[in-house]
Amino acid sequence: MSSVSLDNNNCLLIQIDNVSKFSLHTQWLRERLSESDYIDSNNKQRLYEPSLLNENLKIIKYSLDGNSLHISFSDGANGTLLLQNLLSEINKTDIIPLKTPWKNNFTNLPIYDHEKLSNQKNLMQMLENFQQLGFVIISNISKEEGTVINFAESLGPVRTTNFGKHFDVVSKPNPNDLAYTSLGLTAHTDNPYRKPIPGIQILHCIANEAEGGDSCLVDGFAIAEHLRETDKEAFEILTQTDVLFKFTDKDILLENYGKLIELDDFGNYMQSRFSGRLDFVTYLEPKKLEKFYSARRKIFNLYASKEFEINFRLESGMLMMFDNLRILHGRTEYDPNTGFRHLQGCYIDHDSTEGKLRLLKSIEANK
Repeated sequence: MSSVSLDNNNCLLIQIDNVSKFSLHTQWLRERLSESDYIDSNNKQRLYEPSLLNENLKIIKYSLDGNSLHISFSDGANGTLLLQNLLSEINKTDIIPLKTPWKNNFTNLPIYDHEKLSNQKNLMQMLENFQQLGFVIISNISKEEGTVINFAESLGPVRTTNFGKHFDVVSKPNPNDLAYTSLGLTAHTDNPYRKPIPGIQILHCIANEAEGGDSCLVDGFAIAEHLRETDKEAFEILTQTDVLFKFTDKDILLENYGKLIELDDFGNYMQSRFSGRLDFVTYLEPKKLEKFYSARRKIFNLYASKEFEINFRLESGMLMMFDNLRILHGRTEYDPNTGFRHLQGCYIDHDSTEGKLRLLKSIEANK
């Protein structure tokens, strides 16, 4: 049972089931009116400047009818707000699923048939799974070059880098990155030297006929939480120590600093950075460096452990999409003399997948 009342400061008090009480500022409520006098019906943007609202604005009338809050203000504005929407905003409820940490214990990998993604419900399920796990695999997709760009642009704009709009993962002479060799690559995140780091990587398998070249993925979120629980000292130094990441070729020199595990202001996990080919820890006293190197060695071993690392083979006509700020990826060494291996990749930003999912959920909710 919900009730509303005004306090002495002309703020609206909302009482929920005699358990929760919220005090809502007058202007905060006024800014949320969505009637056509205040919000453009096409683009949902405000038709007025909220900074110019009267600082002495008052609530002059209000009533609650089920989930609908009818409210009038002293400047003549009035409208209806949905209580559920206000509470969702107060509680920071998001329709984007929370991250689900995972280890190497999948019964089935999250594989989706590309042809079935033309169905909005299937596409929505795939994007939800991606938000939860940080990766998905797409099967039954074209083997043609350029497919990765077509798939990426079905979600949002492609992030172009100095490698181009897309990059070809093939063994070639004098490469500017070890990815373009046949060497095995331990689990790592891409582009930790960029500002900002590309959020999502998509890799499309055109050919994988060589012996070796299997893929691996590791959940950096799961390992960060594992360290938080089992080795607080290692967790602290990895979340507090700046590391310089560098990339150099004949055309550009890129540098960026960051922690191997980054947290937000509330201590929640934000992202992982890890690439032993590119990192240089900042100057620390020898004793602190010993602790950092010990912690880095530990997290490297966790990234490589059978407990956390999943291994699979991308075949021709398959594609994987993974969160480059969370998921580490790698591959086993392959022998180019036994067959051709060719992957094409590109990057997109997080707002592409999140924005697409929000739109699909909004459409679904309004049916």
